[in-house]
Amino acid sequence: MDVKIEETTVIHPSTPPFTHDHIFSLSHLDTDINLHVTFRYLRVYVNDPKNQPDPFHVVTSSLSSALVHYYHYTGSLVRREDDDRLELHYQAGSGVQVTHAVVDCTLSEINYLDDHPDVNFVEKLVPDPRGEDVLTRPFILQVTQFKCGGWVLGAAIHHSLCDGLGATLFFNAMAELARGADRVKFEPVWDRSSLLEPRNPPRVEFPFHEFLSLDKNSLPYMESSKPAVRECFKVKDEWLDRLKGFLHEQSGSNYTTFEALGAFIWRARVKASIIPSEEKVKFAYATNIRRITKPKLPFGYWGNGCVPMYVQFLAKELVNQPLSKTADSIKNSKFNTTDEYVRSFIDFQELHYREGITAGNKVSGFTDWRHLGHATVDFGWGGPVTVFPLSRHLVGSIEPCFFLPYSSAHEGKKDGFKVLVYLQEAAMVDFKKEMEKLEHIGLS
Repeated sequence: MDVKIEETTVIHPSTPPFTHDHIFSLSHLDTDINLHVTFRYLRVYVNDPKNQPDPFHVVTSSLSSALVHYYHYTGSLVRREDDDRLELHYQAGSGVQVTHAVVDCTLSEINYLDDHPDVNFVEKLVPDPRGEDVLTRPFILQVTQFKCGGWVLGAAIHHSLCDGLGATLFFNAMAELARGADRVKFEPVWDRSSLLEPRNPPRVEFPFHEFLSLDKNSLPYMESSKPAVRECFKVKDEWLDRLKGFLHEQSGSNYTTFEALGAFIWRARVKASIIPSEEKVKFAYATNIRRITKPKLPFGYWGNGCVPMYVQFLAKELVNQPLSKTADSIKNSKFNTTDEYVRSFIDFQELHYREGITAGNKVSGFTDWRHLGHATVDFGWGGPVTVFPLSRHLVGSIEPCFFLPYSSAHEGKKDGFKVLVYLQEAAMVDFKKEMEKLEHIGLS
């Protein structure tokens, strides 16, 4: 089972938006050093016997039309000399690189990439820019067609351009054009440096120094000599119900799935990783601020519209305290999501960017992909039946955890969802043992 590259081409806007070069400023959220990474993921589309167009042609044609509005994706990221922040350089006549590939197998043979896909194979379905290409080609696509007529859309996007919601806004625009729309539903809004600019003078009203350190010699996502391995775990609805019931008995409070399961997995990771008892460990996640800022960000805003939130304990506290206390801390952290928190975070970036802002090494990043709107990206084949992230970097963590829906390619109601976890290989055996306890929690 091999991925054969047929061609690689550059797609330009169908109508040139400019005949001269431009430089676009990014917001302080875009240039957060923790977002100086490429996020990679794929969408799986099944064959529709009634719909037989060439997916590569459909994707490239709709991309060309969408780039008239989202021409920024054709630019390059460049570091400014005065402050080392990234900015976007648009050159007239530039485009987006798209690769066309084929695979001599069917999607059903690989279970629609739903569970435990082969690491070496799945990596070949998504572009993986290296070296200078990380910044000079911040947006790359790949269309891989399978023998059954189904196909996979792989995307590699530099996080400084947008977050997951911003990227989905663009892919939805592409999909609408592919289905015959004569215009995009929502015009994209840039205005990044003005909508999310620091205050004058900047002021930090939130104690970020308790969670973030200043160390210009500490770069985010430094490659470990032993890179993290990836595992998928099934989470059944009845297990979640019992976990929430167990926590309610401890505290009298109710918890969301993210709060309850996040607390359980975070503790399991720390226990399995054998972290020194006096070391600080962090639970990190990104929260959407588009409706929180004053004024609210316009709907067409597709830049980074999230800020990181942190929960922190000493390792020994996290391991020994009641699980409900951890869940309470995650729950209560959400109340910090205010306009003042956002503005303070931007001002903190303004004041300390040059000093190097890091959350440290013991960060567990969590994100919930079950309700992000991926299923709406319909190029004419229906929405993707599987969405799968390949990114190993998330809100300052090199060991992220994703909550993912099961593939919709299989008939019947799905029980629960799956959790994709990255962890050091040496800790994975013990982590699996901790995860096995989830099935039995609340039964005794």
